[in-house]
Amino acid sequence: MSADSLHDEEELGKAVDRRMLARLWPYVRPYSWLFVADLLLFVPLFALELAPGWIIKHGLDSVFGGLESTDTAAQTLAIADFAGTWASSWLEPPGLFSALGWLALLYGVVSLALAGLQFVHMYMSAWLGQLAMRDLRTSVFDHIQKLHLGFFDRYPVGRLVTRATNDVENVAEMFSAGLVALVIDLVKMVGYAAILFAISWKLSLFTFAVVPLLAVAAVIFRLKVREAFRETRLRIARINAQIQETITGMKVVQLFTREDRNFSDFDEMNALNRDAWHRSNRWDGRLFSVVEVAQNLTVAIILGYGYGLAAIGTFYLFIDYMRRFFMPLRDLSAKYSVMQSSMAGAERIFELLDTEPAIVDRAAGADPIRAGSDARGTVVFDNVWFAYNSDATAGTPEWILQDLNFRVEPGEKVAFVGATGAGKTSLIKLLARLYEPQRGHIVLDGNLLADLPQTEIRRRVATVLQDVFLFSGTIEENIALGRDDLSMEQIVAAAKTVEAHAFIERLPDGYQTELRERGSNLSVGQRQLLSFARAVAHGADILVLDEATSSIDTETEVVIQRAVQKLMQGRTAIAIAHRLSTIQDMDRIYVLHKGRIQESGTHDELLALEGFYYRLYRLQYRAEQVRIQATA
Repeated sequence: MSADSLHDEEELGKAVDRRMLARLWPYVRPYSWLFVADLLLFVPLFALELAPGWIIKHGLDSVFGGLESTDTAAQTLAIADFAGTWASSWLEPPGLFSALGWLALLYGVVSLALAGLQFVHMYMSAWLGQLAMRDLRTSVFDHIQKLHLGFFDRYPVGRLVTRATNDVENVAEMFSAGLVALVIDLVKMVGYAAILFAISWKLSLFTFAVVPLLAVAAVIFRLKVREAFRETRLRIARINAQIQETITGMKVVQLFTREDRNFSDFDEMNALNRDAWHRSNRWDGRLFSVVEVAQNLTVAIILGYGYGLAAIGTFYLFIDYMRRFFMPLRDLSAKYSVMQSSMAGAERIFELLDTEPAIVDRAAGADPIRAGSDARGTVVFDNVWFAYNSDATAGTPEWILQDLNFRVEPGEKVAFVGATGAGKTSLIKLLARLYEPQRGHIVLDGNLLADLPQTEIRRRVATVLQDVFLFSGTIEENIALGRDDLSMEQIVAAAKTVEAHAFIERLPDGYQTELRERGSNLSVGQRQLLSFARAVAHGADILVLDEATSSIDTETEVVIQRAVQKLMQGRTAIAIAHRLSTIQDMDRIYVLHKGRIQESGTHDELLALEGFYYRLYRLQYRAEQVRIQATA
């Protein structure tokens, strides 16, 4: 990912991007009937919005009927042609009602009907947005899970969360308060303009003289608010990053009394965000004020030049419809911001969805590539080279593993040791196919690793990591990890194998005890025992221990070692360890140095060589002696 793309929070999309709308359509298509129904509501809504003004006009003309202008006949004829005979028939009161009483009743009924239809319209728009948002968010979440770990090395977690939450919500808001409303508002403005010209083209020519000024103001506003809106997005993105970093590192913040410094940085960023929003609101207010001035100016024009052109009812009708004509313009800033934010969010979402997974299974029906017919549990690394920066556009790869060759037989126990950065953990990631080597091949049970489905590989290879990750939920759920085929008896048996059953039974609810985020209500040793139980329950042929006992106290380590011995029986075992005392009984030990195997053999054989392993062992032995003396 380029450096520029890491700052795409600062980019803004077009207010209406046809390309993004086309890509969003598949998520709306299943609910197109709802979209069409929502648009069709415009017709009755528009008719009901027209009705109140016409009712009051009729009442005013009935009460003040003598105030007709010299053009009354022509005007009445024009209005009749426009409204039609049906519009006059329902305004006439039945025998039981007075004229004004009937008009009042009609006004109340129309207002209630209009409110009901507006509720249905807003509900359908929001419902459409939520349905499309659900499908879009599901696609984003599903795609994120398919991406390989190298993508997450470069892409900040907070940004991924923003894609699946804020950006998706922005797109959904486009349906409820953006695109549909914008289209309806534009059609309404055209409709009101046509009706006003039909009622009195002379008054319309006078009153619409201010529209060109509004058009210029709208263009200026669009340019200015885009700049202000861009700055607000940049400021809020930096605030989010500061909050996430502070909360994630809260332990360090408090231990090193950094609260005041963090508060000062946050206060400064918060003030800049406030100022950016203030500039945005100032332009919003200016547009609102310009529209209000234009609206009031049209009323003045109607009153000043309308005498002799229309009756008093027509005056009122003209003022009411002109006010409704200007209402969408007042809301332009909000709709413009919604649309621009939605298009920018959609662009970032589809940029993520367009990221192809670097590790994919072979196409269905493809012939498998056989490397042999080894028994289950055989692992072979054949001339393997690996670098994390292999996709860099410039420079040579920084090789983590170089020309790695070894073979592990079924049921054999091997260990890899070496200094930090030697490539031990990278080796495990390749075996689990979380990454793929740039050169060479990895063979599992006679099949090239790239030929096997990822789900099958991870069923065969059980990995116990140094940093145990537990999910929120019960202990039972964390051991089973979603496998419905595991019975409670199997879960308990796995816990007993690694001697975790005893501490689980002591918990308030046993296996149904709810774990907090990342299992924070358990000790480090207890979390590690659960990870062992998880590996046992999933019944893999190959067991990988990546520094599995490095964070455990001596007493718990003794329990773990007993469990490991039982766990390794009948399985291929590969252990990664810094503490050489935990691997002395391994069948073979490989010493890695700068990504290459420098030595291999048993513990005693390697000590006799007095090479890399011997020096590592002596350094740890001396450190252990110093620790014991200090404790004494």
